[in-house]
Amino acid sequence: MRQIFYQAMKRMKPTMSAYDQTLFWCIVMLLTIGLVMVYSSSIAMAEVDKDTGFKSNYFLIRHAIFLLVGCAAAFIAYNIPSETWRKYSPILFIGGIVLLILVLIPGIGREVNGSRRWLSLFVINLQPSELVKYFVVLYAADYSVRKNSSMSAKISESFSKVLFPLAIVMTVVGGLLLAQPDMGALIVVTAIAVGILFLAGFSWQLFAGLIVVLGGAFFTLIATSPYRRARVLGFLDPWQDPYGKGYQLSHSLIAFGRGEFTGVGLGLSVEKLSYLPEAHTDFLMAIIAEEFGFVGVAIVISLFAFLVFRAFAIGVQANKLERHWQSLAAQGVGIWIGFQAVINIGVNMGVMPTKGLTLPLLSFGGSGIVANLLALGFLMRIDYENRQMIRGYNV
Repeated sequence: MRQIFYQAMKRMKPTMSAYDQTLFWCIVMLLTIGLVMVYSSSIAMAEVDKDTGFKSNYFLIRHAIFLLVGCAAAFIAYNIPSETWRKYSPILFIGGIVLLILVLIPGIGREVNGSRRWLSLFVINLQPSELVKYFVVLYAADYSVRKNSSMSAKISESFSKVLFPLAIVMTVVGGLLLAQPDMGALIVVTAIAVGILFLAGFSWQLFAGLIVVLGGAFFTLIATSPYRRARVLGFLDPWQDPYGKGYQLSHSLIAFGRGEFTGVGLGLSVEKLSYLPEAHTDFLMAIIAEEFGFVGVAIVISLFAFLVFRAFAIGVQANKLERHWQSLAAQGVGIWIGFQAVINIGVNMGVMPTKGLTLPLLSFGGSGIVANLLALGFLMRIDYENRQMIRGYNV
């Protein structure tokens, strides 16, 4: 009888409920906070804007639609085997580069506020740089695994076979992002690629040299562009020109100051009343700070910290199962979400120059939400496969 029971258990496939429930609910909480705060931060602006038809729920409805599309993308990603993602990672990366080129072609790419970052798809605008972040995660992980034998070789071999080819490819991507211009996306994809190389065991001497070179390159980019230089100098002392270069940051700091420990209450922000530009996108955290204070900010940061922790834990588990590509890709998702969240929160708090980066999973923006959820669906797929292998099943 016992043998029949064990044989039946062995034949029984684990259900799809064998997923990381804590990670799932962490993501749900971040999305819920984002939905509520996008509505709260945009309601006053939408009511007085003719482009929104003076509808107070204009951004709420669109954000809810983006969430549904993002959840569908996450569900699809979750049901695709990770090896399939790996197989097509070079093609997806090339496809991302093609999209970045299309954005720059007059008549195809759409220009908004001096930046050409969107492709018009009739009912929505697609921002390819958001998808490129995901494709860079997949490609950099695949590249690192393929070049594994040269990672810890002599410096000359590591440079010629690992760093140099990747540097050429990333220079092309970086040049296309700068042409838009999208400095924030460039910083994020660079962090993803460098982070994955580091985790893959890249020579530390070359890695240290790479950090110095990248630091010099970003310094040069800032020093040679009056626009970028003005943004950096504006963040150093926003009160020197509070009605010009320091306008956004000064009002963001006022929002943080008004919030104090517990905030002024949901819906009672003053800064969202047309004082703080982009309150529902880049500066959503400032409105959270004003309405929920230190407590609200601490909760959001804690949720992001847990999400990144789980991404790295899933990567470590995959590495123990000798799934090296999945390990690097999972940790790459963690680097992406964590790094972008740190920069956005740092900008809102005035400790970093303005980058034009949204807060992952929370800020208004269709392409960003869909790309984030696509990546998290993929991350949960890796976790699901880890659990299946631990139980003795093939994936």
